[in-house]
Amino acid sequence: MNYKAILFYLSLFIFPLSGLSLLNILYSTYFDYFLSIESYTITFLITLIVGSFFYFFGRSSIKKINFYEQLFLIFLVYIVSSIFISLPYYLSNYQITFVDSIFESFSGITSTGFSIFNNIKYLDPTLILWRSSSQWIGGLYFLVFIIIIFSNNQYNYRLNHLVHTGNMGSFSKSNTKNAILQIFLVYSLLTVLIFILLNIGNARLFNSLNLSMTIISNGGFLPTNSLSQIFLKDNHYILAIALLIPTFNIFFIFNFYNKKKLISFHQEDIFLIILISVLSLTMFYSFKSASISEIIINIVTSISNSGISFTKSVDNTIIYILLCIMGGSLISNSSGIKFIRIYILVKTAAAEIIRLVRPNNIFNNTIFYSEKKIDNQTINLSFLIFISFFISIFILSSILVLDNISFESSFKLSILTLTNTTNSTLYGITDIRFADLFYSTKLFLILFMIIGKIELISILILLKKLLFKE
Repeated sequence: MNYKAILFYLSLFIFPLSGLSLLNILYSTYFDYFLSIESYTITFLITLIVGSFFYFFGRSSIKKINFYEQLFLIFLVYIVSSIFISLPYYLSNYQITFVDSIFESFSGITSTGFSIFNNIKYLDPTLILWRSSSQWIGGLYFLVFIIIIFSNNQYNYRLNHLVHTGNMGSFSKSNTKNAILQIFLVYSLLTVLIFILLNIGNARLFNSLNLSMTIISNGGFLPTNSLSQIFLKDNHYILAIALLIPTFNIFFIFNFYNKKKLISFHQEDIFLIILISVLSLTMFYSFKSASISEIIINIVTSISNSGISFTKSVDNTIIYILLCIMGGSLISNSSGIKFIRIYILVKTAAAEIIRLVRPNNIFNNTIFYSEKKIDNQTINLSFLIFISFFISIFILSSILVLDNISFESSFKLSILTLTNTTNSTLYGITDIRFADLFYSTKLFLILFMIIGKIELISILILLKKLLFKE
């Protein structure tokens, strides 16, 4: 492997953590939170020194790395970044163990939202800001991975070629910087848009800032103990709109100016809107116990794999868990199997059934009636992802049962872990105290949080390369 080049690229992912540390230092200084400023200063210096060392060590290397090395880089980014993000937790005054600090940081950078903290209102505001910003940076990193690295034509199990990925074309050394800059600008502008919406909803400035970083990454960290402490009931629709934004293709909002492009480029997102609308109306007339705004929020937060909700108790948790498994758009921060893969599997299965009844029937094998076709490779990859997802659920739920977690809770928690969805009251497992779990259980949850982001097939490809060198 080209380790020098890998460390060079790793340094580029470490430097933004220095920026986040500096932001917290300035925030602590301005609002006189001097008790916590030392931890962010240490984090700033360590990330700056380590990042600079990796940068200068790999600067003279050949910068081209293959797909296996790119996968290895993704693992390093998650592991190294999480270690640095854990430092303010570990160095805080809350006496958090190193494993718990690592768990919280991994939950942040993967936008999962599991937390060892039971009462957020007692946390230092700088630590709340650190939690939210860790999710924001994790969401940005994931979009860079999914658009640049997972767009590899040889290993196209992400199926990015089936949807709009901006005007980037094929990536090379010359246009990668421009692609990353475009992703950063779009991501930042969408964060600002959500921030403005939350302020329109009369949320406090501090809560709007933290919640906007959480929502854009489809994360689950809240700046308070519950959403009801942030929003009045009259402003629920504002939150529903904010939650919708990161559910769709990241370029969806920016193509509104051209209706022709909107229809041709974003058919996946349009079908998602139709699905959300139909589900909302159906569930509103079927379950009279909740308002339409609450139902919309529950549906959107499940599809987006955020999980944050106003709901205190719900009987139809299975519907929302199934929506978590489905997930949103391919080019978004949502996890799960993804809507388009399930669409491909359902359409292919329906076609096979029709062929049995009417052998001479002509099957329309297009994606959303566009020019893009469903070929055998696409079907096989969708089926492989589907199978690997449920194998992962079986493995993780078997491990969680060993930690005295009931079978139902372990099964639900496994799904939420693999879909990077927080364990809110919407899914009926809020009684789990992550700080009390075995260290081994936390480490397995961390592993499957990463698998939920990059999928099991990525690990299998990398292991195949390392164990059976080609």
